[in-house]
Amino acid sequence: MEYNVITSGSKMVIELEGRLDTTTSPKLDAFIRNSLEGINELCIAMEKLEYISSAGLRVLLAAQKIMANQGRMVITGCREEITEIFEITGFSDILTIE
Repeated sequence: MEYNVITSGSKMVIELEGRLDTTTSPKLDAFIRNSLEGINELCIAMEKLEYISSAGLRVLLAAQKIMANQGRMVITGCREEITEIFEITGFSDILTIE
């Protein structure tokens, strides 16, 4: 998995590409946990994300918990396969998906 980060003031966009799974999620989790200070809007763009595992879902849940205390988090551009995973797991009720 690759990710590109765009920060503008207190807004951060993380563009994901590839697979967010057991192997790749620790890197993203560490980045998010260490980079959200002063951020009140987090957008995770998933146009190029091909797959997400339960480990990836945990990263999103952890980010959501952090952002619930300091602002807003939104998920954008989900492919149909990713949207299905969110619906089946109930994450579509927890996350803001646009």
